[in-house]
Amino acid sequence: MENQSTLGTQIGKYRWRICTLVFFATTINYLDRQVISLLKDDYLQPLFNWSESDYANIVVAFQVAYAVGMVGAGWVIDKVGTKIGYALALTVWSIAAVLHAFARGTVGFAAARGLLGLSEAGNFPAAIKTTAEWFPKKERAFATGIFNSGANVGAIVAPLTVPLIGATWGWEWAFIITGVIGFAWLFFWFTMYEIPRRHKKVSPEELAYIQSDLDEQEDVATENEKVSWFKLLTFRQTWSFFFGKFLTDPVWWFYLFWLPSFLSKEYGMQQTELAIPVAVVYCMSTFGSVFGGWLSGYFMKIGWPAYKARKRAMLAFALAVIPVILAQALGSINPWLAIVMIGIATAAHQAWSANIFTTASDMFPKRAVASVVGIGGMAGALGGIIIAKAAGGLLDHFNALGQIETGYYIMFIICGSAYLLAWLVMHFLVPRMERVKLD
Repeated sequence: MENQSTLGTQIGKYRWRICTLVFFATTINYLDRQVISLLKDDYLQPLFNWSESDYANIVVAFQVAYAVGMVGAGWVIDKVGTKIGYALALTVWSIAAVLHAFARGTVGFAAARGLLGLSEAGNFPAAIKTTAEWFPKKERAFATGIFNSGANVGAIVAPLTVPLIGATWGWEWAFIITGVIGFAWLFFWFTMYEIPRRHKKVSPEELAYIQSDLDEQEDVATENEKVSWFKLLTFRQTWSFFFGKFLTDPVWWFYLFWLPSFLSKEYGMQQTELAIPVAVVYCMSTFGSVFGGWLSGYFMKIGWPAYKARKRAMLAFALAVIPVILAQALGSINPWLAIVMIGIATAAHQAWSANIFTTASDMFPKRAVASVVGIGGMAGALGGIIIAKAAGGLLDHFNALGQIETGYYIMFIICGSAYLLAWLVMHFLVPRMERVKLD
């Protein structure tokens, strides 16, 4: 029998180059959105006299725009195609990132964050649609885990570079330099991307492998047919994805926007001291993202059906998040115990994320995937708005009482319980994750 490497050579590997492109786009996406949280305590909050609620309002401006963007991003990408849709989103969000440098005050930053959120909403619908176009089901979660780990890489690169740029050239240049990186990506995207059946560098063997899922054979014939949101909302599968994202995405938003501030206020870490613990958390997240995608793919390779592989993996990761409830208590013993607990939770989140994204392409034809991901992304952003306002008000309240650690303790309880609740809701709605028939 031919070994796996020989088979891989015969099939071809161009799909992994496309996965690499999507990985870098996701890295840029998260690098751009992370900058403000790293400049908040040392530069922006003292300069503009922000309270935690002011900062929460700026975060909410991003989240509201992100939710609104999700309403249309998936539909636009399904309509104009992945190549143009992805490029358009990245161009606008790179411009928005640069515009932060010219903001003056809370309103200006809220406006810049709004444009950033509106345009960054296109990343994940485009990324998941790309993965559905280029990978068979048994590799889809692994590929999603790889590109989704770009979020963690962006969150690692940011604390290693943004404070240094801010200290050397000023906070404005941190936004400008990170913002212009996206334009370099566009060159490679337009040079390398096309759908598989039209791509000159995709061999017949690799194309056959990409299109090997029997239940997706009709997708090629109907790829140009569009489907409305109203029709998608009539399916339980859509609502399963909606509630799964609504309940769990906000937890990631909380870590992303409040982790540096948590470490600073709870343990007195200076801006230059945050790089290592934040990098550790997101390195752990990178491992979780890739492992999460690999695990469900492994279950499928040993004969499990897709729905069973996804759901068992997601249950395991939902349980792995629960210990973050202890982060606040353990941090009082040693800050690194809290950092490790949060790292485990973020790793489990990314493992969960690699699989929940893939359920959209498991349950829907490729022509509807970006729209469904957009619906779920909107739900996640709405949940993010709720948690941002709750966190801002809660932390301001307990900070005024001199008990900010109580506010964080409550937030960690919410973060630790969200995934198991989401898993139960999804299981109730679609126990076997049946594939939707649109026609």
